[in-house]
Amino acid sequence: AFNKTVAKDNSLAVGFFQRGFVHLQLKMYEEALSDYHMAFTHLRKNPFIDYKQLGLRYVLNAWEVLYSTAAAQCRLGQWQEAKATLEKAVVWRPEGRTAVLDQALEQVQEHMFLEPMQVPPGEFFRPRKKEIEELDSKDFLGKPKVISSIIPNDEYIGFEPLRPQKQGFYEPSADALR
Repeated sequence: AFNKTVAKDNSLAVGFFQRGFVHLQLKMYEEALSDYHMAFTHLRKNPFIDYKQLGLRYVLNAWEVLYSTAAAQCRLGQWQEAKATLEKAVVWRPEGRTAVLDQALEQVQEHMFLEPMQVPPGEFFRPRKKEIEELDSKDFLGKPKVISSIIPNDEYIGFEPLRPQKQGFYEPSADALR
């Protein structure tokens, strides 16, 4: 399902993030690492993406993606890369609250595996009913209408490109002013 999702929207960072978690669970570590890199790339240097507007009550944080990237690197035995990734995650962590990352750095130095972050179980994309009802196509332009000219001396009816303006042509006649 995640393969189909990211095929339809290949810039959906949370799709790559969730597929990376599934790949880790299936012990497909190279694929998980690739997915986490794609998720971080699709964050486009934003500290987070809030998916509430799309119907997923979840905020994907850049530091969580980096933390999970380090978890995949640990599984592949890339301990130095995992340490560097966690140090990068410290920069992305908001407000300097780095206790989780400090503990993770200690685990990596002791060559202990990290558990990856994930979207909380039970959270699904659920667009609001109003948005689903509005998926039908709408005619915003309406039906075409013929509009007559408001220029008093203009006798032309039809469509044509812009005409050069004549001095005094667009001013009302003396009869119209009475």
